[in-house]
Amino acid sequence: MRGTTAPGPSTTVGEKDLPPLFRASDHRALRRQSDTFWATRVQLLTLLLATGAATIADRFSNTATATAACVLYALTVLIEVRSTNRHSRAQWQANRDAAEALKSLAWQYMVHGGPFHSAVPDPDALFTERLEERLRELRKVGWRIPQPWGTAAAGGRGPAMSGRQITRVMREVRAKPFAARRDIYLRDRLLEQLVWHRNRALQAHRAAVRWSAATAVLTLLALATAVLKVMGIAAQWDLSGLLSAGAAAGVAWQEMRRHRPLAYAYRLIKQDLETLRIALGTSVTEQRWSQAVADAERLVLPSHTDWLVRFGN
Repeated sequence: MRGTTAPGPSTTVGEKDLPPLFRASDHRALRRQSDTFWATRVQLLTLLLATGAATIADRFSNTATATAACVLYALTVLIEVRSTNRHSRAQWQANRDAAEALKSLAWQYMVHGGPFHSAVPDPDALFTERLEERLRELRKVGWRIPQPWGTAAAGGRGPAMSGRQITRVMREVRAKPFAARRDIYLRDRLLEQLVWHRNRALQAHRAAVRWSAATAVLTLLALATAVLKVMGIAAQWDLSGLLSAGAAAGVAWQEMRRHRPLAYAYRLIKQDLETLRIALGTSVTEQRWSQAVADAERLVLPSHTDWLVRFGN
């Protein structure tokens, strides 16, 4: 049997070959994620500016600066209210789960994995059924069908029932022999996910180190200014509050991005994917293939990542 390092020539499956609803949900998830991070950055920056203006106003008894501080504090509250009303974070998570569920189902369908094994009598009907079940769960937590699928759903037909979620390439891959399907899955799915998790683990680790260092420096500076004030040195300036606010903003940003726990989760998933990819390419037979693919897909689902993140906190 061919090893995992050099899969044979086969169809390259890209995102354009996956269900259209996956691409729509993925696009919405990225947009909502960007909105969430932008709102948090602006809110933290506005809060820091407000604290700085309040510090200057306290030092010079400047009415204009004090007024600016009030305006900035009010703006911080308005940003929070706007973010809450838009439900950007909830929509980001819901669309992310929808996109990844669609992607996982599509891959299982293509390579005869999970419930879509070779003996299933009607894989297209099963794909529709499983997709509808998952999307029904997501609708309960606020997920909305992206356009133009929402129009079809309003007419009584769900997005999967339209029959357009199973693409031509998906059917072509499913029709290939086992060896070709195995090579496509090892290269275009598992290798892609392994590289993605490895890169994200490195990025998250570096970001965690940078932000931890920044907050530590700001905290030490706040301590130093507080000690100097107690000693009567530079008593006219009280910068400890501003520096503390900066450190708190850094901690809040790290909590928002979850750099350290995500680095932990991505690293563990990468290790598991490496082990499973070797097994899939060398020792897993066609009879055990569907269950092995199901195990691999569970590793890359957002729910599994979130579960590992709790242990990385």
